[in-house]
Amino acid sequence: MSVPARVLVVDDSATMRGLITAVLSADPDVTVVGQAADAIEARQAIKQLDPDVITLDIEMPNMNGLEFLDKIMRLRPMPVIMVSTLTHKGAEASIAALEIGAFDCVGKPHPGDPNPFGDLVDKVKAAARSQRKLIITGNKAAAPAAANANAASEYRAGRKIIAIGASTGGVEALITVLQKFPANCPPTVITQHMPHTFTRSFAERLNRLCAPTVQEATDGARLEIGKIYLAPGGERHLQVANAAAPCCRLVERAPVNGHRPSVDVLFDSVAELAGRNAIGVILTGMGRDGASGLLKMRHAGARTFGQNEKTCVVYGMPRVAYELGAVETQLPLGSIGEEILKTAAARKEGSE
Repeated sequence: MSVPARVLVVDDSATMRGLITAVLSADPDVTVVGQAADAIEARQAIKQLDPDVITLDIEMPNMNGLEFLDKIMRLRPMPVIMVSTLTHKGAEASIAALEIGAFDCVGKPHPGDPNPFGDLVDKVKAAARSQRKLIITGNKAAAPAAANANAASEYRAGRKIIAIGASTGGVEALITVLQKFPANCPPTVITQHMPHTFTRSFAERLNRLCAPTVQEATDGARLEIGKIYLAPGGERHLQVANAAAPCCRLVERAPVNGHRPSVDVLFDSVAELAGRNAIGVILTGMGRDGASGLLKMRHAGARTFGQNEKTCVVYGMPRVAYELGAVETQLPLGSIGEEILKTAAARKEGSE
């Protein structure tokens, strides 16, 4: 029998603390060991209770959640799941929290929500199992120009399309990979599991940090060299379509593997459209979304890469893909960006 994950719930709202506690306590593999209303109470509770996981509100009195998270990551790193309002301001704060080192984020439910915090229990249990090394990424705003100066001058875009899938831990992972890309990178499409209000803020953040143009995908947007398209969270899946003039398609379909947008839906479309002129990459994440789609890409002749276990926040999606035979090469996170570019680089005339 597994040992229950021990959780400290931190929120200034007694109602929200009660709701989170009730949701978590309904699962026998989770035990709420304490509650705190602010950072001062939380600091004492951490010392006394030594929880496995913390759920942390972003907006709190005395010290906001981001400031407290930063202190946790520097002084006593542990898995922290941020609880945020589903607003633009809340989304920006959540993206910042994930960069600081939060394990994941969940949105606060709306009044009358029939399934409040639907995936919180799974995220808490995954966080408790995680053996990740928590590292503060810090401010990387000045990094792209220096990091990509040589790559931009040496890299010559070929005809490849790059498709990337990620989930838990994907914010840090995608920043690490995409900061290696030069301004003339191949057209790149990404599905990252994330609440619908978060993806626009994340795309804007990536656009500031990376040399290529990063944008939230829109239906019909042409795939162009130097552009990266992030699937919007919410009601539609991202696909690629139109072999003559490849573009993004946002399609209304039921969730796949419990997700919308789904990595499998994206990878399936890339396999069909681009075949051997594609590169598939599966990064850190819970579950199995993307594994079968990556296998289709490999069978279609695409080159495929997976993040290795040591550098994953959660070795779920990449593990399933590797066990299926979908991953041609496993690599540590820090090597994936360069390997993508090396694989995608144009060869001498007549060799492609």
